[in-house]
Amino acid sequence: MDQPVTPFDLQRMFLGEQPLLFYAEILVRTLIIYAYTLVMIRWIGGRGVAQLSMVEFVLVIALGSAVGDAMFYPDVPLLAAMLVITGVIGMNKVLDLLILRSDSAKHMIDGRAVALVHDGRLLPEGMDACDMGSAEIKALLRQNGVRNLGAVEHAYLESSGGLSVFRFPSPRPGLSLVPPHSVVPDQPGAAPLTDPALAPGGLTCCARCGAIEAAHVALPDGRCGHCGGKVWVAPETPMAGTERS
Repeated sequence: MDQPVTPFDLQRMFLGEQPLLFYAEILVRTLIIYAYTLVMIRWIGGRGVAQLSMVEFVLVIALGSAVGDAMFYPDVPLLAAMLVITGVIGMNKVLDLLILRSDSAKHMIDGRAVALVHDGRLLPEGMDACDMGSAEIKALLRQNGVRNLGAVEHAYLESSGGLSVFRFPSPRPGLSLVPPHSVVPDQPGAAPLTDPALAPGGLTCCARCGAIEAAHVALPDGRCGHCGGKVWVAPETPMAGTERS
């Protein structure tokens, strides 16, 4: 049967029953777990971290565990928790200095921006690099006020998880993003095109990546040369002023 806890036992509160050498082991364990967690978070990628940097995200996780356990577990010595907190913050400061002084270190720790849209179409290589589908990217673009993919000159997923969008100066034909197909599946212009004669202006666009092609080349059963998509729809021609930065 476990011994009852003696309240305000300073020996238990600060040192516990471990030998002093155990605290050196705690520092080594903290270094290993911190580094491993940073690698795993880096592997998840920017979209999993949202607006926190990789280092900040790991700091929140590590401090949350170290602070929380010491608050209500009587068998966790305060000195051990304080040592972990000090070690984590110390490593965080070292990484901050590396990121500040070295672009290579920043890219290795926080990652790089990834191009997701170029010249009005989604980039398959960017989607693969971020492990994102076209529906996710289209949702991010809508959150940035984009209703027509053709209006986007460049879009980048930043290492922080945010999306940077740069628009063309004037509207261009492109794949309509509004309303979302999942909300209004039978929206005008969303039906697949099969007859080149029905393509407005002789153009069609890939329903997956938004690439514009000549209708007589892509229809009725051509594959998109950029993403391999097989569904073609009528491109939307926005009116001036409908896309705003």
